[in-house]
Amino acid sequence: MAFFVALTPILLILILMVGFKWSASRAGAAGYLWVLWTAILFFGANATLLAYAHAKALLLSIDVLMIIWAAFLLYRVTDEAGAIKAIGESLPHLTNERGMQALIIGWVFATFLQGVGGFGVPVAVTAPMMVGLGFSPLAAVISASIGHAWGVTFGSMGSSFQALIATTNLSDYSLAPFSALFLGIAGLAGGFMVAFICSGWKSIRRLWLAIIIIGTVMGATHYLTAISRLWNMASFVAGIAGLVMIFPLARLFPGEKIDNGILRWKSLLIALSGYLVLVAVILLVQVYPPMKQLLGKIILSFDFPEISTSSGLLRNTPFITPAGSGRKISLFNHTGMVLFYTSVFAYLVYRWLGCYSPGSVQRIISGTLKSVLSPSVSITSMITMAVIMEIVGMTDILARGMAGSVGALFPIISPWIGALGAFITGSNTNSNVLFAGLQMQTALLLQLNKTIILAAQTAGGALASVLAPTKIIVGASTARMAGREGEIMRSLVPYIGFLILLISALTVVFLRVL
Repeated sequence: MAFFVALTPILLILILMVGFKWSASRAGAAGYLWVLWTAILFFGANATLLAYAHAKALLLSIDVLMIIWAAFLLYRVTDEAGAIKAIGESLPHLTNERGMQALIIGWVFATFLQGVGGFGVPVAVTAPMMVGLGFSPLAAVISASIGHAWGVTFGSMGSSFQALIATTNLSDYSLAPFSALFLGIAGLAGGFMVAFICSGWKSIRRLWLAIIIIGTVMGATHYLTAISRLWNMASFVAGIAGLVMIFPLARLFPGEKIDNGILRWKSLLIALSGYLVLVAVILLVQVYPPMKQLLGKIILSFDFPEISTSSGLLRNTPFITPAGSGRKISLFNHTGMVLFYTSVFAYLVYRWLGCYSPGSVQRIISGTLKSVLSPSVSITSMITMAVIMEIVGMTDILARGMAGSVGALFPIISPWIGALGAFITGSNTNSNVLFAGLQMQTALLLQLNKTIILAAQTAGGALASVLAPTKIIVGASTARMAGREGEIMRSLVPYIGFLILLISALTVVFLRVL
């Protein structure tokens, strides 16, 4: 009975979003209200406990939302300057070989866009480009979805990974290696899938070496950046590395001799200038010791006392949460602030270069506010829900129930739990918020390596996030496939299912080896 009641908030969100097609923000708010009532009635939550739970949730929400708000702002700054369009228009000039075009746009460029923007941007931007080059709308949407999926966890300037850190209270240093490794392997497999979807087996036979080279370079760059504690730019740097690699490789596969015009290097360099600002600011703020020390002096934190539940219908003995500090936020060298600094400097650079038309500031601000409102509501409500479930012992009950029921099968199931959360909520960030604590507690009960299990959680969530109905709707609308969302989902499921099975296999192998 206790297990079922503890599960009802998650089931409620699943039913509302899948069955009734509610948005993540509405379903998250409903889940929060339901868990509040459930915690009070069944698990002995009292006013003091709930006050501290909301304070903890507020800190965690600020930690994650600062990155999301600033990532949206930076994307709007660069997009308003025409940078995304200029980079995209330059890529078809490199080769007329169909398979290489698919890899360049649907894999490498989509990964780059996930690194700097995310939130459905990669498919929205690249799918129409591929259709314009003659690819079928279905192939364009599917390949772009698969091509960027591996970059989701460390994309959007690391918002999903920040949620994983905040929810588990583990260090980025411990969580990054396996997460980056699993995703890098999935990214290489995704490259082969993109080539196959767009040009079939013939393309794979021609381009297999190029795919391995590009995938290895992007995966290695992604991994090394993540473990170097620059995880917030791992997908972005991986995308840059891929773009650099395609210039020499594309010359080896020129394809048919068709005049694509002249590659405008000046426009391309101007477009990239905002991202060069990003690299410079991150290196200055997070790597240069004097600046890092100066900006790291102000810490937002709160020490919480020991708190316990009272008696409830399903709780006779108190569930105790030990005293400790909540999430510590270094305000001025936080990733969100780094992105804010970058947005300001990038705007000044683009303005100096004459990239903006009148009214650009208003359009950037209004576009950002419009984009962040719904994700902010859903993330805040789901974080609060997850914190309440943890503090009243609901997460502990679910973990013990899962450990007892699935046992040795848990490593296989773990990525699918993350995938379920991302599919339901449309976000790997939300999936990590909902399930990372549960996954970690279950791993501890089964005496499994928790960092490997959490890597499986976020990798599964990243890959399955492209199946979320909201993202499929965006891709369908931009590729002239409105009304054919079901066809897109049916076509995507086998590929994404295979990639998640790959993560399950990696999880089992690494748990046995290590």
